[in-house]
Amino acid sequence: MKKVGILGGTFNPPHYGHLLIASEVQESLHLDKIWFMPNHEPPHKQKPESANDQNRLQMLKLAVSGNPGFQIQTIELEREGPSYTIDTMKLLNEKYRDHQFYFIIGADMIEYLPKWYKIDELVKLVQFVGVARPSYSRQTDYPVQYVDVPVIDISSSMIRERLHNGKSVKYLLPDNVIAYIKENHLYGT
Repeated sequence: MKKVGILGGTFNPPHYGHLLIASEVQESLHLDKIWFMPNHEPPHKQKPESANDQNRLQMLKLAVSGNPGFQIQTIELEREGPSYTIDTMKLLNEKYRDHQFYFIIGADMIEYLPKWYKIDELVKLVQFVGVARPSYSRQTDYPVQYVDVPVIDISSSMIRERLHNGKSVKYLLPDNVIAYIKENHLYGT
């Protein structure tokens, strides 16, 4: 069985926090690959308006380039409507029968697990991997494997705000992603 970690998100834009989490989980759990899975329309968030799906996908490709252990899985971008993890995992388990999946979530999502759509069915399809985030609890009644990851307090919303206000984002995300953002005039640049 191939062991594959899945890191989902809007990646609006992708940053070093995403890359660090993926790297630490991959190394800690000895995973063959990490699949970055951009959401089309996450059920718990407003659809991102500041960068379209193609922009977010291109930025993600740039961010993971150069790391053969990182790949992009576009299954959620290819579907219309809200992206429910249960539907995605059913499709992935059907298509990749020789893979064992590890779904990476932050502590904010661990607290939210009881509200996930069909969570009792979902925990039978995937192993959840939780990473710590400041001021969130690790307590849950669901099976979650934990990986300690150095805390870097970077968020996509903070990066968007800094860009909008003309502040530097150097060292918060890869230089090739910064160049793409500027070339495409994203986030008010």
